[in-house]
Amino acid sequence: MLLKSIKVKDFRQFKGEQYVSFSTDPERNVTIIQGDNGAGKTSFAQAFRWCLYGETDFSNKTLLSMAVSDQMLPGDEKDVQVEICLVHNDIEYTVTRRQRYKKDTANRISNSGRNKFVISYKKSDGNTEYVPELETELKMKEILPADLSRYFFFDGEHIDHMGKEIRNGRSSDFADAVRSLLGLNAFIATLNHLKGNGKNSVIGRYNESYNAGADETLSQLIKNINSYNERISAIDKRLNELEQQDAFANDKCQQLRLRIEKNQDSKELAEERNKLEKELAGLEVTKKEKTGLLLKNFNAHAPRYFSKKMMKDALELLKSAEQLDKGIPDVTAKTIDYLLARGYCLCGHKIEIGDDAFNALNKLRDFIPPKSIGSLISDFSSSCQEKTASTSSFFDNFQDIIKFIREFDNNRNTLEDRLKKIKERLLGMENVGALQQELTNYERDIRKNSDERDNLNQEKGVAQSKLQSDEEKRSSLAIGDANNRKIETYRAYAEYMYNTLKQEYDIKETETREQLAKTVNTIFKKIYNGGFSLSLDAKYNIILTADGRSKANDDDNIETSTAQSISIIFAFIAGVIKMAKENQGSDERLAQTEPYPLVMDAPLSAFDEKRIDTVCDVLPKIAEQIIIFINPKDGKLAEDNLGLRIAKRYTFTKKTEFETDLMEVG
Repeated sequence: MLLKSIKVKDFRQFKGEQYVSFSTDPERNVTIIQGDNGAGKTSFAQAFRWCLYGETDFSNKTLLSMAVSDQMLPGDEKDVQVEICLVHNDIEYTVTRRQRYKKDTANRISNSGRNKFVISYKKSDGNTEYVPELETELKMKEILPADLSRYFFFDGEHIDHMGKEIRNGRSSDFADAVRSLLGLNAFIATLNHLKGNGKNSVIGRYNESYNAGADETLSQLIKNINSYNERISAIDKRLNELEQQDAFANDKCQQLRLRIEKNQDSKELAEERNKLEKELAGLEVTKKEKTGLLLKNFNAHAPRYFSKKMMKDALELLKSAEQLDKGIPDVTAKTIDYLLARGYCLCGHKIEIGDDAFNALNKLRDFIPPKSIGSLISDFSSSCQEKTASTSSFFDNFQDIIKFIREFDNNRNTLEDRLKKIKERLLGMENVGALQQELTNYERDIRKNSDERDNLNQEKGVAQSKLQSDEEKRSSLAIGDANNRKIETYRAYAEYMYNTLKQEYDIKETETREQLAKTVNTIFKKIYNGGFSLSLDAKYNIILTADGRSKANDDDNIETSTAQSISIIFAFIAGVIKMAKENQGSDERLAQTEPYPLVMDAPLSAFDEKRIDTVCDVLPKIAEQIIIFINPKDGKLAEDNLGLRIAKRYTFTKKTEFETDLMEVG
């Protein structure tokens, strides 16, 4: 997406029409809009969000220029309008939002009805086409969703907050934003359509379509399967709620710990407490992993292991089983009866009662179905050998994990006793007792959530196991009904499509995340040269590290500052833009997207001159288009550092407190 121009009419300080044309030159891709504080930079920057999404951050929601409203008479009406011309996927769009205001007899200004949102575009033949009114919001979401726009239209105040959010992994829509910006959302939507929306998914609807008829067993299986699916969905919903509660509680714990540590007398105790808590947390994680592995191995191999002795004994007795099978393939007792009744063999030889042929055929009855079990014994022997071989390391693995769990209890008790004593001492200290009590309450909530999560995961595992078993039984019974057989086939195709797409998505998503992490870290090191590195975890949370230490969820003394937070968000946004730009036109449909502009209000205020130099050097090389609202002080630095990258310059001229003009310079 490239911004070509914006035109505002009677919007806040901007009386009449004010117009800005942005540079779309790939080399000279920077537009500077400069003005003193209070001249209207932030208001003009907000015009983008209002036009595209109908939102602003103004406390006073009236957008009509006061210079205009003061001249209105009772009953007069005036329109506020913002028009943005942009290019998306090589199509030129004009996005217009208009709000009518009216002055009443008490000289009060109020909006007159809903604002009008219009999107038009130029067709290949040059004619203008309008997006239907009911589809304008969808079209805007297709161009750039509102929840993602804040990563490309931002100001210096909000960028600091955004940087801290993603640095500490607390941005609720951060991962979704990354996936969408890197072109992964279409795949996610497809996967959800196939399986991820419960009964509303393709597979969910097939599960609801089976017809049991008079088959009570099939009817009960269908009920069980639906019940298991509903319970698993409810568990997943609750697990998500617990994750959000934990994120809030962990955030509160981190804040409280920082406040407690400000008390110098409690510093050493707080540091030891944090160390013990980390050790405890590490033990808990390891125990959960070990316990999960133990249960998984036990469920998978225990029945075979406990029956191993019997199977070996049986195999000894059945070594000669193959000698029992002297039958002729596909010849049955019915075949013998037919030949005897006919009186002739298959070869045409005559058969009479008591002759050699008659006796041979009768003897053959002992070795053919239904009397023969030789082939069954052979199959049984092969199965026993496979099952006993798969349990060779079961006991040793089981014993190792049990040993760890026993030692875990002793280690945990030792750590908890020490931690309890430290917390008791902290509770008695002046000015930190209440904070410590609040921290204890949040920690208790986290532990309760952890216990509930463990129980839910165990319940989910049982439900999934039963679900799988009942689905297999349903599949066997479904083949008896033509309609159910068809549904079973369709569902199997949908499952196959889901699994295939999910496998491809997981591979591509991992590759994309790893590449993004490298790209973001490279850019961050250029912008913020201070011995720090960035990485991304599996949920796209940004982890800040210094000298091998992790900043995320780590209360060490790694520096945190506004400049650092802004560097983080700059590096992230620049990294996403760089990858989107590289993916443009890619043959790999999974990662297709397009680059976006950067529209920044006062982005350089928190940087020193050296880092401003670096930012001004890096961003124009990565972003396809940059629009900067800036004050004269930072403007001179930007001019000096951006140099020939600047193609267009505008300046705000403040006429009165309520009126500003915008003029192009040079």
